[in-house]
Amino acid sequence: MKDKDHQSGAQLMLNKVPEITLFFWIIKILCTTVGETGADFLNTNLNLGLDGVTLIIGTMLAVALVFQFKLKKYVPGIYWLAVVLISIVGTLITDNLTDNLGIPLTVTTIIFAISLSITFAVWYKKEKTLSIHTIITTKREAFYWLAILFTFALGTAAGDLLAETINLGYLLSAIIFGVLIASVAISHFVFKVNAILAFWIAYILTRPLGASIGDYLSQDLGNGGLGLGTVITSMIFLATILATVIYLTITKKDVIRKQT
Repeated sequence: MKDKDHQSGAQLMLNKVPEITLFFWIIKILCTTVGETGADFLNTNLNLGLDGVTLIIGTMLAVALVFQFKLKKYVPGIYWLAVVLISIVGTLITDNLTDNLGIPLTVTTIIFAISLSITFAVWYKKEKTLSIHTIITTKREAFYWLAILFTFALGTAAGDLLAETINLGYLLSAIIFGVLIASVAISHFVFKVNAILAFWIAYILTRPLGASIGDYLSQDLGNGGLGLGTVITSMIFLATILATVIYLTITKKDVIRKQT
């Protein structure tokens, strides 16, 4: 069914987000991992502190979003740069609330869950759709990026809650979130659960999955990790993201050909 923008002829731009393919989910998980390890690297290894890192990455994200909003179509390099940066910012928001303000992870998880729910509610009330296949106006794109920010912050809080507060460990937490994502995929492809609902649930769950994977690879053996460190882990995933984005830029395999 066509939305009101198509019906009125008021479409101002091509869809600003990629098609949902296997590449999308691969890069998304890689970005969430970099968000976790990158924030830890900047905060700890470079001794910038949470305030310094938040200011630097927040500024970089603002610049990236300015370019993203100015574009009239999806451009892989700009879009995924914004996702990487907003992933780090989402982590930093949770870390600031927990470490600087002493707010428990249980509370931050609830706060971000409510904030995300409100964002979806207002978005749907205003636009009558939450489909990412219709990000063709500035208003919808603003709702989209706000929702993305809250999914990253929520995922960070929920992932840390399971791995650290409940003390399940990074590997077990990653397995749990991986199983949950597989369950969402099965519910959609086998039991025909609504595609938009399944997408957003999976999108939320990939954040704690990626964070748990990042922590498992980077943390010391004594802390339940493999001890690769944040530098090596971040570089591996950043290089993989870059290679995949270059491939998509050349092949255009993730460009939405037809908007619905």
